[in-house]
Amino acid sequence: MHRRKKLSANAERRLRTRAEEKLGRARERLARMQPGGEPGRPIDVASASVVEAQARSMACPKCLGPCQVVEHAAETMQGQRLRIAKVICNHCGSHRAIHFRIVGDALN
Repeated sequence: MHRRKKLSANAERRLRTRAEEKLGRARERLARMQPGGEPGRPIDVASASVVEAQARSMACPKCLGPCQVVEHAAETMQGQRLRIAKVICNHCGSHRAIHFRIVGDALN
């Protein structure tokens, strides 16, 4: 019976880092499939005033850290008018775009 050689502290750290990065990539793929992750699956909101607050409340899919809104813009994508909140993670620095669709009653 062969015993595995005990890993050094650096090797254990590298192994743990690679596993965390792999998990982060899997979480990012999952976040793209969730509402808001793609233009075809926007999050429905009542007004544009809640877009930034809702985007800030969503954790970074990669590291689960808090995010801040860098840009909030209105764009037409795939034939529909969307609000795009571009966020950056305060912890790992990853960028993400969250898509919203305003479904509130029109005043006019």
